[in-house]
Amino acid sequence: MNSMKRICVFCGSNSGDDPVYLEAAEEVGEFLAANGIELVFGGGRVGLMGKVADTVMAKGGRVIGVIPAALDKKEIAHRGITELRIVDSMHERKAMMAELADGFIAMPGGFGTFEEFCEIVTWGQLGIHKKPCALLNVNGFYNDLIGLFDYSTKQSFIRSEHRDLVIVGDNIENVFDLMKYYEPPTIEKWIDKEST
Repeated sequence: MNSMKRICVFCGSNSGDDPVYLEAAEEVGEFLAANGIELVFGGGRVGLMGKVADTVMAKGGRVIGVIPAALDKKEIAHRGITELRIVDSMHERKAMMAELADGFIAMPGGFGTFEEFCEIVTWGQLGIHKKPCALLNVNGFYNDLIGLFDYSTKQSFIRSEHRDLVIVGDNIENVFDLMKYYEPPTIEKWIDKEST
């Protein structure tokens, strides 16, 4: 069983049109705080990311935000959290969040959320880390992306062992349980011999 003391949550700097997304963000924040798990996130105080952070803080939990200086004003850096780290670049932000966290959850979001999640999954594929990566599929938000992952696996662009890098659940309790028992793939190579 994996011991997860810090979870990195990737999610939107917007809230989306459906209130279910903000409700899910609040549920995630409540769950993390209730279980003594620190939140690592992108450091903004707006959108879903702000809601998760605000909820963890309101429930007595700990929050570490990581934001590039260039986004300090655009994403409105959250100064009401336990610790705010301002870094020089997006690359440094992602590397620091990856280092701090014991696992990763992507909630609904846009291009930035998709990119952060796919990069951290790729790092798992390459063996750079062995931490669980999960999609919190709120209200079916990620159904099409999950379908794309499955289709890419069917077309032999993703090995089935690597498809299993992506954990999927529709509520935080389910996702966290799957993350606790995650076993990283033992396969070392991601390209077949005949492809080289």
